[in-house]
Amino acid sequence: MGSETTLQIQHIINIPELIEPMLHDQCCIYNVPNHLLKLNEDAYTPKFISIGPFHSHNSELNQEKQKQRYFHAFWKRLSNKQASALVQFKAFLEDNRENIGNFYCKQDVCQNDKFVEMILLDSVFVMELFLRKANESEQKNDYMFTTSWIYKITQRDLLLLENQIPMFVLEELHKRVFLLSDNNGCNKENCVSFIELAFNYFEDYYPQKLSSKDEMIRNCKSCKHFTDLIRYSYLPREIQVKGVNPSENFTPFRSEYVLRTATKLNEAGISFEKVQGRSYCDISFTKTPILSWFLCLGCVPCLKVVESKLQIPHLNVDQGTECVLRNLIAFEQCHYSDQPFICNYVSLIDSLIHTHEDVELLVDTEIINHELGSHAELATLVNCLCKRVVVTSNCYGEVVKELNEHYNNRWKHYMGMLRSVYFRDPWRLSSTVVGVAIFLFAIVNFLRVIGVFST
Repeated sequence: MGSETTLQIQHIINIPELIEPMLHDQCCIYNVPNHLLKLNEDAYTPKFISIGPFHSHNSELNQEKQKQRYFHAFWKRLSNKQASALVQFKAFLEDNRENIGNFYCKQDVCQNDKFVEMILLDSVFVMELFLRKANESEQKNDYMFTTSWIYKITQRDLLLLENQIPMFVLEELHKRVFLLSDNNGCNKENCVSFIELAFNYFEDYYPQKLSSKDEMIRNCKSCKHFTDLIRYSYLPREIQVKGVNPSENFTPFRSEYVLRTATKLNEAGISFEKVQGRSYCDISFTKTPILSWFLCLGCVPCLKVVESKLQIPHLNVDQGTECVLRNLIAFEQCHYSDQPFICNYVSLIDSLIHTHEDVELLVDTEIINHELGSHAELATLVNCLCKRVVVTSNCYGEVVKELNEHYNNRWKHYMGMLRSVYFRDPWRLSSTVVGVAIFLFAIVNFLRVIGVFST
């Protein structure tokens, strides 16, 4: 009996026996997927400065001279011991070249001979930039701060998904130079953590009057880069504190849970309330179980508890908002597909806005403030953000379900219509009450005349 031949894959097709995985487990810096990139390539591409390997080949963006100026300035602020620590940091980059490369979706980036020098130069540039942002006296003669468009466009470039270096590299630089090597006690550079410097630099991108900023800084321990940092600041406070449990925080996406527009919900008696001090994704629907059946009384100041309210944090939309949201969405699509908080948030706002009337309602209630040319332009912007975005779960599933149940309840719908027509404000309420009283008085008099009531 002849021995059996062990079959190998090469007997069927000529392909390599070992193939590297598509992405390393540590990967968190991605090229934007083509199907998203084609929608608005401009929103994902740096305009002024490149950070990391993806756009380093573009000499128009690299700003090599400015990076070198900042390196010299950074070197001058160091003591001898801190300078030695910077030399050791370069050795750290050499030793961790492959590990750093694993954070990028292109795993061959670390094979470039200039990879370590590029990461070193970019890291020092970011550090010097953040230190100057934290100290206003150092900004006076620096065009990176005194020229408004350069300051804003640099902020914008540093949060792009394709324009990142791993956060742990920057934290290692800060720790080695300003914490482990310092002999002079606490100074401006080491009194704060690097994450606090980063939060300070990107403060323009957080919700206005954010009350929990210090708590956010304390809880932010696992952000992978600046895009991830901005995303973290958008998450609900409960998630920032306790972390994410997809099975608890998300429900399966259901097509029947499509939210009505803002004007439709308002016609059904749902009020829109701006809330301060919350992160953008912290949206809730509140109602008093029994009193919500008498929505028409909500126009009376002392009876606001009767209202059913959709509470949404204030959102300021400017020329850079689309860029920020598109990069956060792309990052979630690539890295947090099971935790699509930003995708769900944008989808919810998209559902509320179909026409300029919807925008006008949200602007009148101060939920949205925008600097665009018209309400219609904002509606178009919002409606384009979720194109080609795929999600399978929704963190607002219960909120949308409750809103739709309210909308589909005929009594509440009629009460909402009654409120919008006759009880929109105290003056309309008073005239309605007077009108009803006169009507009832006329009926009683008529019945008296025809003898129904005896005198």
